[in-house]
Amino acid sequence: MAIEKTITVTPANAHSEAPVPYLRHSRVQIALAFGIAAVSDVISWVALFPPFDWLLDAVTALALFLTLGKRWGLLPGLAAEAIPGMGVFPVWVLVVASILVYDGIKKPVRA
Repeated sequence: MAIEKTITVTPANAHSEAPVPYLRHSRVQIALAFGIAAVSDVISWVALFPPFDWLLDAVTALALFLTLGKRWGLLPGLAAEAIPGMGVFPVWVLVVASILVYDGIKKPVRA
């Protein structure tokens, strides 16, 4: 289900180096990830009982993993949701936003 576009970035000062590819998510993937995160945050805001919340967070992390691919940024979100009282914040929406923002930042190229 993970459809990704490959974008090639060529540094301005690198003449002999190969271009550095990185993956961007499609608009459908981004919308789906934000939808999953928003629904999970709304349901966890109700906070029925802890085992249900843990199961909901595990299912949310798995769904985001399948949608966005392997991203280490999902683990802090899962840990933050395990803290009692954090359900009042839109943690999953913030996790998805941070993954999308930091995926756009490219690593510096060594000269």
